[in-house]
Amino acid sequence: MDIPPSADQITDKRLLRGARTRQVVLGRAVDIASLENLESLSFGRLAMDVGLSKAGIQTLFRTKETLQLATVDHARRMFIDAVVRPAQSKPHGAQRLRELIERWIDYAETPLFAGGCFQAANLSEFDSRPGPVQDALASYQQEWIYVLSHELRQAIVAGEIAELDADLVAFQLDAILRSANTALRLGDKSAVEKIRRTVDGVLG
Repeated sequence: MDIPPSADQITDKRLLRGARTRQVVLGRAVDIASLENLESLSFGRLAMDVGLSKAGIQTLFRTKETLQLATVDHARRMFIDAVVRPAQSKPHGAQRLRELIERWIDYAETPLFAGGCFQAANLSEFDSRPGPVQDALASYQQEWIYVLSHELRQAIVAGEIAELDADLVAFQLDAILRSANTALRLGDKSAVEKIRRTVDGVLG
């Protein structure tokens, strides 16, 4: 999962204002999309929610699809900053995998987005709707599973865990995390312990 810069280097004041406005709009958009889904986004709703003109927001994004794609990218960047980037403090392998999972638990419990896991709220909506938005969500999903499978492979190479199918286990871990997100949204705090027990079963 490529890690984007933490901040854009913008010096032009007009461009800086536009970038800041864009961040405000996308900050609200990711919350709406996590609570409902990306189809619920509209220029009018966002204008009302953030106190800007509909025309101003439309100037920034032009089309609903462009807005949806920007929202997916913004959610991805937020997820990287909250989960993936901090886990880099740990060495590759079992330690980093555990840290990724712990950071994901924080991401879902806090939660980072008003509606919990952004992907959980949107993948099912777009899984049968081919197009750029589905492609963006799928790419984001594949990146995350690759991060998990990579650390599993590193753990195998380091002799920290027994040989296993890293791609399959990464897929299973992701499925458990998204199931846990639903449980947490329904108030089932025991989901966190189930995640940790599953990870313990993989890493020993």
